[in-house]
Amino acid sequence: MPPPSTPPSAGDTSPPKAPKVVLATRNPHKITELRAILAATGVTIDLIGVNTFPDVPDVPETGVTFAQNALLKAAETARRTGLPSIADDSGLCVDVLGGAPGIFSARWAGKHGDDEANLDLLLAQLADIADRHRKAHFACAAALALPDGPAVVREGRIDGTLLHARRGTNGFGYDPIFLPDGHDRTTAQMPAEEKNAISHRTRAFQALAKDLAELL
Repeated sequence: MPPPSTPPSAGDTSPPKAPKVVLATRNPHKITELRAILAATGVTIDLIGVNTFPDVPDVPETGVTFAQNALLKAAETARRTGLPSIADDSGLCVDVLGGAPGIFSARWAGKHGDDEANLDLLLAQLADIADRHRKAHFACAAALALPDGPAVVREGRIDGTLLHARRGTNGFGYDPIFLPDGHDRTTAQMPAEEKNAISHRTRAFQALAKDLAELL
């Protein structure tokens, strides 16, 4: 399989092609969001989703931490595609629930990716919890793996409070009930640019940007 990028030949004045990097997700929301986040860091890559490789199966999230799951997905996707791969694992950690849903955030209600069911269940579980005890944070671990090389992981988080009802239609997941500290709108009420500027995913990938620049 060809390398991610090929150095220009002598006398070639065209700009070098951006290296292809596979994002280990089939979630179109994440692909769009991560492209915007990484573009803002100044790192130039051609980010493609793993759906570009229909024969590459989803990697089971068998880790017990966000970092373990991110590294598993990035390393296995890099091995199967022969390209550098990045992956993240993220979720909502609620203080009064001992950090749950945590790594089970996307399947809290049983079916993976059913945002509405996950929200309904969490709101029901917190129905009698007073505002002062509704502290939570979004956490993200971002990993980069090369097909035959090193792997690194960086982490980020954003703290906030959970509301009693949904607000806003932007974003996805638990965004409609998450009110970041110091803000008066949920992350689902914010335009993408504003949310990306403060998000846990942005903070993790900003930390990973240096590794991307050095290793690619």
